[in-house]
Amino acid sequence: MKFILTSIGTRGDMEPFLAIGEILKEKGHEVICMFPEQFKKLSDDSGFEFISLGEEFIDLINSPEGRIAMAGGSFGFRKFRAYLKLIQKQKSINSSMIQKQFDAIERLSADRIIHNGKVIYPVIWSIKNPGKTVLISPVPYLHYVKDHAHVAFNKDFGPFINKLTYKLANYGLVKTIMNSVKEFEQTQNTNQKEVQSALFSNKAIYTISPTLFERPLYWRDNLQVLGYHERNKVLDWRPSENLRSFLKRHEKICFVTFGSMVNDNPSQKTEIILKVLEKNRIPAIINTAAGGLVQPKEYNTDLFHFVTRIPYDWIFPKIYAVIHHGGSGTTHTALKNGCASLIIPHIIDQYIWNTIIASKGAGPKGVDISKLNEKRFEKLALDVFNKPSYKEAAQKLGEIMSQEDFKDDLYNSILN
Repeated sequence: MKFILTSIGTRGDMEPFLAIGEILKEKGHEVICMFPEQFKKLSDDSGFEFISLGEEFIDLINSPEGRIAMAGGSFGFRKFRAYLKLIQKQKSINSSMIQKQFDAIERLSADRIIHNGKVIYPVIWSIKNPGKTVLISPVPYLHYVKDHAHVAFNKDFGPFINKLTYKLANYGLVKTIMNSVKEFEQTQNTNQKEVQSALFSNKAIYTISPTLFERPLYWRDNLQVLGYHERNKVLDWRPSENLRSFLKRHEKICFVTFGSMVNDNPSQKTEIILKVLEKNRIPAIINTAAGGLVQPKEYNTDLFHFVTRIPYDWIFPKIYAVIHHGGSGTTHTALKNGCASLIIPHIIDQYIWNTIIASKGAGPKGVDISKLNEKRFEKLALDVFNKPSYKEAAQKLGEIMSQEDFKDDLYNSILN
């Protein structure tokens, strides 16, 4: 069978699809990845055919306005102005990406389309091709859960208000899709009722460990929670001698990363973190990744080791605690390897993972990136590094998660 895997977002939004693609490829199926251009190498590394959705979306995230929007905090005037600029720029970018989705999907005649919630055209396509699309979500609360609002609202307002948040989010999604419908002559007969029906009846799979997010019993059969899946990320990567030496010198190490997240002042955030860790003699490997953290010209090379790229499945088994942004993949991988966690959330679902980690006892409740200062960070860093119960809880969760095997369930759910 021919599968199109398509996702829009940061690297964390691509990883679940690459893992699924490798499962499908092992079974002999043809896999085509349709991602933003910046993720072509990830697709190439797994040996998949690649179709580009352009560079503009990721460039927008990395723009000054994007950095302000991603920097957490309350919705003040500065952020409001940044969002307005993003909306203006994103309209044409979205139009271009939807056109690329339309062209590729119509040309390739796929047997299945596997997509995330930011990719719109597969929903329209599914109206005439029922049962052939699968929504993949690595974050919880896209579908109604009684004790939590929609992921965009990040609260528990009680069952009644919670339900309203899902209705409001779905209404906005339907309107967005209907606006996209107008751009294609071939979809002009599509109406709002059909779009709503497709959204509620299409298959959706949450690639989340049920240890962290249990499937509600009242969900319909088309909604499943089928575990966290990850690909082998080591591939052609090899540790440097300096890194090996650092690991040998220190027995208890902290790993710090903001992953694909950016912010409006990475130098300041890095300075705060280094100052606190050095003051308390906490050795750390710091991953600058997408630029949310930066490597200064001068720093304590005995206490800190900087990297720009490192496979988490290689380094986390060697780490005591992870200080991170709270992406779904980083959260799962840290717990699976028994690492205590401190989350510094930036956007949307990261606040949810922050709450989940704290509720499971695997780390303290972290602070919003915009509120990160030396005093707050020192209290949290010492807590996660010195309180044994966090490590113990993470190791117990990791043992349970390591026993989970949903590979066949995921594969069969996609095909059937």
